[in-house]
Amino acid sequence: MRPSRNGKAVLLSLALAAVLTGAGSCEVSSTPGSAGPTTAPTGGATTGGGTSGNAGAALDSLTVASAGSMSGYSREKFTHWISQGNGCDTRDAVLKRDGKNVKVADGCKITSGSWYSPYDDKTLTNPQDLDIDHMVPLAAGWRSGANKWTDEQRKQFANDMTRPQLFAVSLQSNRAKGDQDPSTWKPPNRAYWCTYAQDWVTVKSFYKLTVTQAEKTALADMLATCK
Repeated sequence: MRPSRNGKAVLLSLALAAVLTGAGSCEVSSTPGSAGPTTAPTGGATTGGGTSGNAGAALDSLTVASAGSMSGYSREKFTHWISQGNGCDTRDAVLKRDGKNVKVADGCKITSGSWYSPYDDKTLTNPQDLDIDHMVPLAAGWRSGANKWTDEQRKQFANDMTRPQLFAVSLQSNRAKGDQDPSTWKPPNRAYWCTYAQDWVTVKSFYKLTVTQAEKTALADMLATCK
């Protein structure tokens, strides 16, 4: 015996309800990670914030606010460099990751290699000519929300090798940058502006840090150079 039209409607309603119930049990979050991961970051940096469109959308999602006070700030509140295993600290690990033909002596002392500094388009062979740059400087992080973090959260931010936060660059370019955001300092190598802006947005998005209006405008201008 075939079911009536009303019977078919009931069956279809029950099937649809079962599908919707099953779908409700699986949630997918599109929001960035919470500020200050509670576990030590591992692995290589993920450079580049994706396409300019994705980075632009992420930039638009950031909270715009005035720069906070530097009251209470000190670099010691962002413990670095921490051990990364095998006798290496974070600085050593970044030099090993970012260099080519890197030679390491006892105690994880980096003795030689070749490093490309994208900020100023230079290749360097003496590890003493390199600094490890925080994409979002520690002081810039403090002014945009890190002042409210715990010391443990600030330590993770200062040693994060998972996000595009740490890079081996020329000492000169790192010192010129200091704690400035893109509204007052951009890499001399204009060809790197797209990647630099993507990375900056990636870090600020993950850690839920704010941006100033001038900073947001500068980042948008830099993302406009993406091809």
